[in-house]
Amino acid sequence: MPASYLLTQMTWPEIKEALQTVKIAVIPLGAHEQHGPHMVESCDAVLAEEMGKRLTERLFPEAIMTPTINMGVSSHHLHFPGTISLEPSTLIALLHDMIKSLKGHGIKKFLVLNSHGGNQATLGVAADTLTRELGVDFYYAKTTASAKDVMDRRIESKLYGHSCDREVSEALYLAPQLVRQEKLAKGEIQEGGRWQKLRPGNPLQGFYYYEEMTLNGNLGDARKASREIGEEIVETALERLTKAVKDVL
Repeated sequence: MPASYLLTQMTWPEIKEALQTVKIAVIPLGAHEQHGPHMVESCDAVLAEEMGKRLTERLFPEAIMTPTINMGVSSHHLHFPGTISLEPSTLIALLHDMIKSLKGHGIKKFLVLNSHGGNQATLGVAADTLTRELGVDFYYAKTTASAKDVMDRRIESKLYGHSCDREVSEALYLAPQLVRQEKLAKGEIQEGGRWQKLRPGNPLQGFYYYEEMTLNGNLGDARKASREIGEEIVETALERLTKAVKDVL
């Protein structure tokens, strides 16, 4: 048996044996959306899966990783070619069916490991509804959010969070094939736009399309990204996530 339980790489007898020790299922959740001129659109799904593999390995033999959900709530990116967005209700229904299936195999704790900020609000609703409807423990976490102190220390850009110095750095460490290094660009930020009055920290918050904020689709300055920065962010987040999950187990 492997030193990590990944459902997509196991036979049913292997899974049956693993379920004797498994206490939690890790569900990687990403998105399929534009990531500026220098990252491919599968970025979030791939990063969620790579983080999920590493977390599941650290939690062996108490965790098993499900197939990755490679689309998410991305309506704010829809004006950029190629973006595919789920309705929030679709994402919740998909999680419902995955969790219901796995609960039937004896798993009662679930962690959605999310790499796309646009999914967070939907996951808050899912935590409420699915916990009560299915009688399970439902947790969710943003892949590297627990390492924000490292980000604040290492990332120079004031406005970051999407295909920026931070996310490109993480990709250079976890999955460098996602990055078009010869096309790394600074975000073309639309200063003075309506979006600035709707960001967290303002009296009002609301929906806006991403091109209202950045013409080329990314934030920060990806030219300042590095594998070294990505490694510190990712490894710090993994250490903290591992401890948090072990605490609830």
